[in-house]
Amino acid sequence: MPDTVVSGNSSIRPAPRQWSQPPVSVTRPREKQTDEIRALLDGRCPDPTGVLGPLAPASEPDGRASCIRVFVPGARRVEVSGEDRGGNLVWIELPRIHADGLFEGPVGEDAAGTGDYRLRIHAREGEAREVHDPYRFAPVIRPEDLDPFLQGAEARLDRLLGAALDTRDGVEGVRFAVWAPHAAAVNVMGSFNAWEGRRSPMRPIGDTGVWELFLPDVRPGALYKYEVRPAGGGADEVPSAIEKADPLGQRMEVRPRTASMVPWASGFEWSDDAWMEGRATSVAPDRPISVYEVHLGSWRRSDSGQWLGYRELAHTLLPYVRDLGFTHVEILPLTEHPLDRSWGYQTVGYFALTSRYGEPDDFRYFVNEAHRLGLGVLLDWAPAHFPMDAHGLWRFDGTPTYEHADPLRGAHPDWGTAVFDYGKPEVVSFLVSSARFWIEEYHVDGVRVDAVASMIYLDYSRGEGEWRPNEEGGRENLEAVEFLKRLTSTLHAAGPGVLLCAEESTAWPGVTAPIDEGGLGFDLKWNMGWMNDSLTVMGADPGDRSRLHERLTFSMHYAYSERYLLPISHDEVVHLKRSLASKMPGEEEDRLSDVRLFLAFMWTHPGAKLLFMGAEFGQWDEWDEAAGLTWDLLDRPAHAALNGWVRSLNETYRAMPALHALDTDPSGFQWLDVHDADRSVLAYVRRAPEPDDFIAVVLNFSDSAWEGYRLGVPSSGTYDVVLDSDDATFGGRGRTRVHGEAEDVAYLENPASLRMDLAPRSAVLLRRRPAG
Repeated sequence: MPDTVVSGNSSIRPAPRQWSQPPVSVTRPREKQTDEIRALLDGRCPDPTGVLGPLAPASEPDGRASCIRVFVPGARRVEVSGEDRGGNLVWIELPRIHADGLFEGPVGEDAAGTGDYRLRIHAREGEAREVHDPYRFAPVIRPEDLDPFLQGAEARLDRLLGAALDTRDGVEGVRFAVWAPHAAAVNVMGSFNAWEGRRSPMRPIGDTGVWELFLPDVRPGALYKYEVRPAGGGADEVPSAIEKADPLGQRMEVRPRTASMVPWASGFEWSDDAWMEGRATSVAPDRPISVYEVHLGSWRRSDSGQWLGYRELAHTLLPYVRDLGFTHVEILPLTEHPLDRSWGYQTVGYFALTSRYGEPDDFRYFVNEAHRLGLGVLLDWAPAHFPMDAHGLWRFDGTPTYEHADPLRGAHPDWGTAVFDYGKPEVVSFLVSSARFWIEEYHVDGVRVDAVASMIYLDYSRGEGEWRPNEEGGRENLEAVEFLKRLTSTLHAAGPGVLLCAEESTAWPGVTAPIDEGGLGFDLKWNMGWMNDSLTVMGADPGDRSRLHERLTFSMHYAYSERYLLPISHDEVVHLKRSLASKMPGEEEDRLSDVRLFLAFMWTHPGAKLLFMGAEFGQWDEWDEAAGLTWDLLDRPAHAALNGWVRSLNETYRAMPALHALDTDPSGFQWLDVHDADRSVLAYVRRAPEPDDFIAVVLNFSDSAWEGYRLGVPSSGTYDVVLDSDDATFGGRGRTRVHGEAEDVAYLENPASLRMDLAPRSAVLLRRRPAG
C-alpha cells in the first residue's frame, strides 16, 4: 500500500487548487516560522491549512500559489511533478528546509499548470515512490453540514464522520473526520504513514469541533487511529498525545488489538424485499412474537474450539431457530468490544460490527438468510454506558467528551464504566445514528435497549450524597428521557416494523406508550417482575409453592399496563444463578418436568416471549461465554423431548390466535381458578377475537397428582388436549386424563365444568371441539 504524504505549517494563505506563476519571494517571519515548524514536528499542528501543500504569499491578491511545502520524515529527497512549456512531464526537486523532513520550493516557469501535481519520494538511494499530496485537496465537509449534528438532530452521522472511501479529482482515497471539540490538534496515524501521526495533521472545520482530512491512495483494510493532542500546556510543554480508535469506525481489529480499519465498500446484494415490505404486520400487537436469544460466540464452537463465523451460523443457527418455531433471533451486542467477558455490553465501537465472526458482508448474508427463512433479527444495543479503555470514547479529546463531566453523573458505580451525557446534542446525534445505522445498513429488524432503568434514574445504584437531583428537584434523568423519545421516534420513522424493546426493570409509567401520550415510545418492555416472581416459585420445593401462589397471579394485576415481553435471558443463567433446568428442585426427571411446566406458563401468559439459548433442551451447566453449549445432551431422550416441547409450544402459540391475538387486551384473558393455592393449581382461559375460540390452560405446580380435578370452563362440550407436558412424547409419563365432556354444571362462576386427572408438575392446554 503506498504511503501517504502530509505536509507542515505557515502563515502563508492556502492557494486555490489551480495555480501557476513565476517565482515570487515568499516572506516568512523567522520567529513565527520557528513556532510553526516546532508545532508540526511535535505533532501538534492546529491547522495545516496554509502550512502544507500549495502556498501563496499573503501579499498576492489573487492567492495563486508560489511554492509547495511537504513534510516527509525520513525522506532523502522530494520532487514535485510539473509540465514544461512544451507540455512534457518534469520533476522539480524541493529543497529541504528542516532536517526532520520538511521540504519547500518555489513554483517556477517549468512547473506551470501543476495543480494536480504528484510527489516523488526518495527514501533510499535508487528507490522512489509516487504519491499524491493530501494538502492539495480542499475540504469537503462544510460547517453548515454539521448543524444537525451540533443540534442533536443528525440521525446518520456515519455519512459525515468516520473513515469513508472517497474520490477527489479522480484520485481514490479515504476521507477521515472525527469530533474532538476540545483538542488542540488531531492527526491521523496508521499503516499508511508508519503510525506517525505528525505526518497527517487534520483540518478543523470551523468551530464545530470536527476535524477532517482526505488521504489519497489509502485503501480499504488500512489500519488507523486518531492521535489526539489535548489542549493545555505552556509554550515549552508538549501535551501528551492520546491514541484513539475511531468512534464512527465501521470495522476494528479483533481484540486484543485496538485499531480501527478502513471499511470495504459493500458488494452484498440483498434479496429480502418481500420481508422488508411485510415486516410491519409481523410485529403488530395481535401477532405472535417468540424470541430466541443467543450469544454467537458460545452458541456452538467448531471442532477445534473456535468461533463460528456469520456465514456458518447462517446455515446452522438460523435453521435450528426456525425449526423450533421462534419468530425472531436476538443477538447479544455485535458492536465491537474489547473484553469477551462483557458479552458485548461494554462497547467501544458503536458503528463497528465485531470482527470476531467475520466481515460486514458476512453479517449482511446472515440477516438476509434469516429473512429468507422467515426470521426477524434483533440486536442488543448498550447506550447506557461505555468502558474506560484508553483507546475508546472515554475522555476522547482529553476532556469528558461523550461522558457527563459531573462525576456524580458520568460514572456508573456498578460496572466501573462511563455514562453518556444525554444533554449534549452531539452525543444524542451519535447514539441515535448508531442505532439507525444497524437498522438501515444491516437490515436488522429492531434493537433491545440495555439497562434503560440505569439511564432514566439519577439515583440508580447510588446512595445518599452520590447523586444530584435534576433542575426540578427530582430523581429523573430528564435528558436521558428526551434522548429515548428521540431514539424511538427516529427509529420508527426509519422503517415500518422496526421493533424496539426496553430492558426497564422499574414501574416507570408509559415505557411502551406513544410519545404524544407522554410515553417513551418503545414497542415492548421486559417484564422483570413476572420473571423474578415466577422463577422464585419454580426454584422452591413443590411443597412450599402453595405459600408463594400469589407470585404466580400477581403479574395479571399489571399485565396490560404496558406491552410486555416475558424474558428468560442470559442474565438469569449466569453469575452463579445456575441454568434454567438447574434452578428446579428434585431429581433430573422432576427438574425437566418443571422446565416444561414453566415454559408452558410462559408461553400461555400474555406477553411476547424470550428464551436464552440452552434452556430449550435443558442445559445443566451455567452459561459460559468461553465455551459452546452442551449439545451432546440432545442425544439423551429426555433432553430431545424437552426440545420437542419447545417446538410444540411455539407451533401452538403461532397457530392459535387465542394465545396471541388479544395479547394486549384484557378481554383475551380470564381466570378459571385463581385461588387454588392449597393444591398449587392455576387455571385460566386465553381467548381469540371470535367468542368461541379459546384455550383453557391448567397448571399443576405441586408434586402431587390430582385425580378427578374439577375444572370450570366457559361452555359445555368436548374438550381435546392440545398440549400435555406429561405426554410421553415430551418426556412425561402419560398420566393426564380428561373424563368425558364438559357438562352444564356451574363451577367457580363458570357455566360448565369437566373432570380430569392432573399429573404432578404438569401443564395441559385444552380446546373445545367445534359443534358438529
